[in-house]
Amino acid sequence: MEWVSTIIQGVLLGGLYALFATGLSLIFGVMRLVNIAHGDLIVLAAFVSLAVVSGLGLDPLMSLVIVIPVMAAFGYILQRGLLNYTLGNNILPPLLVTFGLSIILENVLLEIFSADSQRLLAGGLETASLALPGGLAVGTFPVMIFVSAVAVIACLQFMLYRTALGRVFRATSDDQQTAQLMGIDNRHVFALAMAVALAIVAVAGVFMAIRTNFDPSVGPARLIYAFEAVIIGGLGNPWGTLAGGVILGVSQAIGAKINPGWQILAGHIVFLVVLVVRPRGLFEKVQDL
Repeated sequence: MEWVSTIIQGVLLGGLYALFATGLSLIFGVMRLVNIAHGDLIVLAAFVSLAVVSGLGLDPLMSLVIVIPVMAAFGYILQRGLLNYTLGNNILPPLLVTFGLSIILENVLLEIFSADSQRLLAGGLETASLALPGGLAVGTFPVMIFVSAVAVIACLQFMLYRTALGRVFRATSDDQQTAQLMGIDNRHVFALAMAVALAIVAVAGVFMAIRTNFDPSVGPARLIYAFEAVIIGGLGNPWGTLAGGVILGVSQAIGAKINPGWQILAGHIVFLVVLVVRPRGLFEKVQDL
């Protein structure tokens, strides 16, 4: 039963990784932008939540009411005012700009919040557990994260394939020039895509801040987990991103079970194996996104 418990814990951890990865997948799918600053934006959301909780005395989960619109607005402004000017046939400019943005965000957070490790306290929610058959128990909060990941991806899937905005995203992703000829403002569409992505990042950042300690330097590690989950699942496949996060989480849990020092390494090894065997990911790309 210990191995069953290990796998369950890995699946639940995969829900958090899927939240890390979903916004990254959306950004790449719509505008082919590889956002090196994605991990630091997750950390930024965590610190925005910390500031809201400290300043207003809100519960960490309630802070999402403020953090989500703040991050979405920041995403729209960032894309419209900066990143749109880097897009084109050459992938190097957005890589360099988002790399610079990553460094700037980390140093700004260091100046404001220092390098001290932080954590959001959610009271009894952190220690509450659910009983399972066979004498197993799982934490209530990890289950909440996983359910939230499924809900977020389901909402994103619905938005992409059942709404007018989703059709605009897919049309722009498929052929930017034709979309412009049809009267679509690509700059506005890209900014909206970044706003949606950072709204998802806000959820991921707050959940991360409750689940584990964080500081301004942890962004690159979150970026790596997000990239690995996206590539394992397959670029442009939201449900594949969830599967990729679960595979990564289970791999790390099994590695930690074998040897505590192997947790991160096990995830990287599985990622490399998938990359060699199926470079396009385990799941096919969904339609044109």
